[in-house]
Amino acid sequence: MINRIILNETSYFGRGARENVATEIKSRNLKKALVVTDNGIVKSGVLKMVTDHLDKDSIEYILFDKVKPNPTVSIVKEGVELAKRETVDVIVAVGGGSSIDTAKAIGIILANPEFSDVVSLDGVANTKNKSYPIIALPTTAGTAAEVTINYVITDEARVKKMVCVDAHDIPVVAIIDPELMEGMPQAIAASTGMDALTHAMEGYITKAAWLIPDMFHLNSMALLYKNLEKAANNKDKAAIDNVAYAQYIAGMGFSNVGLGIVHSMAHSLGAYFDTPHGVANALLLPHVLKFNGVVCPELYKNMGNAFGLNMEGLTDEEIVDKVVTAVKELSKKLNIPQTLQEIGIPEEMLPTLAKQAINDACTPGNPRDVTVDDIIKIYQEAYK
Repeated sequence: MINRIILNETSYFGRGARENVATEIKSRNLKKALVVTDNGIVKSGVLKMVTDHLDKDSIEYILFDKVKPNPTVSIVKEGVELAKRETVDVIVAVGGGSSIDTAKAIGIILANPEFSDVVSLDGVANTKNKSYPIIALPTTAGTAAEVTINYVITDEARVKKMVCVDAHDIPVVAIIDPELMEGMPQAIAASTGMDALTHAMEGYITKAAWLIPDMFHLNSMALLYKNLEKAANNKDKAAIDNVAYAQYIAGMGFSNVGLGIVHSMAHSLGAYFDTPHGVANALLLPHVLKFNGVVCPELYKNMGNAFGLNMEGLTDEEIVDKVVTAVKELSKKLNIPQTLQEIGIPEEMLPTLAKQAINDACTPGNPRDVTVDDIIKIYQEAYK
């Protein structure tokens, strides 16, 4: 078998790393940036921590701060029109996965205008050209959008989260600066961190898993399990740094092997109910882990070891249960909602959610083959 890995051209890590944004723009002889972000990042002052460096080096930029959680086709189109009108030649994405995903869609369409309808990017699009150069500065430690070849946009008309997979969309530069992340509210730090843990665990057991991504995923799991509670609940700086790096490491892995039905099911929740992606993943992860454990308990033993649990002398069923329990307990310590009922999902919608999830781009990667009825049952188990 031939395996492929695609990563960023350049990445920076560490507190203060954002100072490199201007250097990278100038070194590439780029002239004008579209800064893609959301209004919350602007109001919090986090955006200024980045744009101060653009101002200092007299780099011209135009602000697009219309991004919202679960970004939509219409938002992408608005960003494309602004970028074209302002004749930008580089995109600076500052924010969580929603901002970086929006930037990816904009960058791809600017370079491949035949996809300007946005919806034709759904799945694996046959784009010809690399995206306009994107410099991504994540402000949440979870999605790893800055190092992946995936982005997710909601098609309002079809009520569908489009999982777009395109090697041309990966940012040319990723800047992982924990100082941009430490101001996250506890709930966002917790849910995005659980999103990262989902990436690491799903990526490790996906059908396409292999040696090099396995190393990324296991190291990411170890860092997240040992640091996430301290980072989110206690604002421990060393823990925040470790979570920031761990989510990037997970992205290096899952971007190259895919995910599974935690994401498929979470995408349906996001499309229909605008459920925050990290919350949906965290809530569903223990239930899907339980479902998948019967086909790969030996991998669960490795995951438990990465967490630092004692996995010796256990039956396969006990191994799976111990890992599932550990994930569930971490989620509870982070005050993540534990049931679909708790977040207001109508029980009668579960079959509709399942029908969409079975057709999600992440479903084929699940280690255990699934049916619509399987997914309905998992939703039901997560309901109350």
